[in-house]
Formats: sequence, C-alpha cells, structure tokens
Amino acid sequence: MKKNKLFDFLIFSLFLIPQVVFAQEPTPVSEPESGGVVCEPGVYLSEPAGCLPLGPSTYLTDLARLGMTLPPRPLPASKPDPNLTQLPYKYFHLDDDFVPIYSTPGEKGPSAQQFSPGFVYVSYVDRVDQGGVYYLMPNGGWIPGKGARVGEISNFQGLVFNATPRTSFGWAFEQIPVMDAPGYNSGKTGREVGLFEIVTIYNMQFVENAEWYLVGPNQWVEGRKVARVIVNTLPPEGVTTNRWIDVDLAEQILAVYENNQLIFATVIASGAEPFWTRPGLFQILQKKESETMRNNDPADFYYLDNVPWTMYFDGARALHGAYWRTRFGYPQSHGCVNLSIGDSHWLFNWAVEGDWVYIHDRTGQTPTDPAFYTGGAY
Repeated sequence: MKKNKLFDFLIFSLFLIPQVVFAQEPTPVSEPESGGVVCEPGVYLSEPAGCLPLGPSTYLTDLARLGMTLPPRPLPASKPDPNLTQLPYKYFHLDDDFVPIYSTPGEKGPSAQQFSPGFVYVSYVDRVDQGGVYYLMPNGGWIPGKGARVGEISNFQGLVFNATPRTSFGWAFEQIPVMDAPGYNSGKTGREVGLFEIVTIYNMQFVENAEWYLVGPNQWVEGRKVARVIVNTLPPEGVTTNRWIDVDLAEQILAVYENNQLIFATVIASGAEPFWTRPGLFQILQKKESETMRNNDPADFYYLDNVPWTMYFDGARALHGAYWRTRFGYPQSHGCVNLSIGDSHWLFNWAVEGDWVYIHDRTGQTPTDPAFYTGGAY
C-alpha cells in the first residue's frame, strides 16, 4: 500500500511541472506564484502568507468587505414586548357627516351637541341596541352608530438593539421583487420581499435614476420602497446629552440613540404637504399618556379621542401612537410623527421630558421657513 501511494504521488507530481508552449517568437511566461497552494475557502481581508486567496475565497472576501457573511449574520436586535401594543380604549370612526350627541340612547332628532363632518374618532365604553345602535362615550354622551368600530389596530413593532449593527438595514413598506442586478430591466430572482420584512443593506447603486440596495449575494431591491435606517451614532450638533431621537423624514424612520449606541428603530408616518413635520432640533416639552386632539376649522375639522403615548416637541406637533393608521413608511399626518401603538408605547417609556428630538431631511424637500408651521397637528 505504501509503494502504491508513493507511485501515485510521483505520477501526480509530473502534472504539477509547468509546461511551456513555444510559438514562432517565444515570449517568457511570468509565473510569480508558480507552485503556490490555493487557500481553503474562507475570508482573507489581509494577504495570507502560506496560500493564495483565489477561487471561492475571492468571492467570500468581497462579500465580507461589504459586511456580508454566509450564512447571513442576523441583526443584533429583538422585538419589543408585544404587550406594548395593547390599549385600554375602544374606538369608533364616525361617518363624514353631522353626528348628534344625546344624553340617553334611543333619542332621535336634533341635539344640543354634535360632531361636525370631518376626520373623527371617538373612544367608547359601551354599546347598546335600543331603537338603533348607540355608543356611550367616556364623558357620558351617546352617539348613534353612524360609522364603524375600529376592529383592527396595527400591531407593527420596530426593533430593540443590544448592539449597533455594522450595516444599514430597513423595512419594506410594500411587496418588492428581488432582482439579480440593479436596474428595472435586470432579471428577477423569483424572490420577493414582503410587507414590513426587514432587509440588511450592504451596498447601494444609482441606476436608471433610482437607488438600488444590495440585500444579499446578487440580490437587489428598489430603494424607494424601503424605509432605510442610516446608522449614525454621533450626536447631532446642539445635543448636549447622550440621549436623542433621530427622525429621518427622507426615509420615514425614527431611531433612538443612547450612549452613542443605536438602541431602537422603527418606521413612522410624518407630515404630508402642506402639513410638513418641521426639520430642526427640538426637545420633548410634555408627555401625556393620552390626549384629545382636535381642530375646529370647518374646512379641516378633526377630532381624535384618547391619542395614546403623546410627546409634544414643537408646539402642537408631537410623537404619538396612531390607532387610525394601518400603514407606515410614507408621509401622511398633519405634522405629527405618527408611530404604531407598540412603538409609541416603547418610546414613551424610554423618553423623559427634555430629551432631544432631531428632525432632518437630507433631500431638502421639506420647507424650513417657520411661516409654514402654524396651526394644529396630528
């Protein structure tokens, strides 16, 4: 057996002797690594001494330089307590019409008080069917069932971090096909990123007037459909403590930093034109576990009962839970920063009055002129 192995080794060695092919005018062949050994598949961020980082090693090293590993490294994060999504209130959405308020159920006709047409949500403590359906509000008034009960409140929650991630990441706020290269004309991989699925972003390219994100090996998604967290652990200019809330209007993202570490991030809904959320550096002025928000202007009447986990930072503009929202990731409020119930509850528990709130828009599309920022907000 030993002789056979030696014979096989000698024969194999013959094939390792470099072969030189002569043309009519021979040219020297440079082989600086002749006889070198290819490294085992792995990541070699610095030149190894005893082997050549070729083949699979080149591919794995290129991925590692982007922060990508195989299998993918999970984010150092977890979901907040699901109990934070629970509310002690029940809500009723009124029709966009005049809705009377009665002193007893079953009343008909005119009333001393009524809700005007508009965007109106009230909380209720009881429901009876007495000559029609009526709802009892916490103040003792009864309204006829002209509208619909809020049966489904978004249970979306962001992420709590135990360490700052090494790369950007984000949430898809709609279904996104995954392409094998950046660009609308690239091939589809057959994979789709689902609504609010989290993706890690390793690289970005600008192709066909659009941003494209690398979310895996040869896997690209259209950037405008992802709410991206651009991690920045340096405090904004003017922040004098080691705690701040970062609101990115361009990405519709809220991130929380403490001791120069990312500790929480989620998707929001900020103010839509002409009710923008004002960029600038603010502080939390007042915290209220619940708040009634209203605007009596007939042209833009709204009444929102028991808005939970409210934190005012810029006049009437506040960070708060929005039980009437089922989708986040794009501007749609009257100037406030709307969060899911669970996210607003987490933030309310963490924040204290005086904490910094930094609001910015790197695109420059949000006005900064104070004249645009008057009146109410929700």
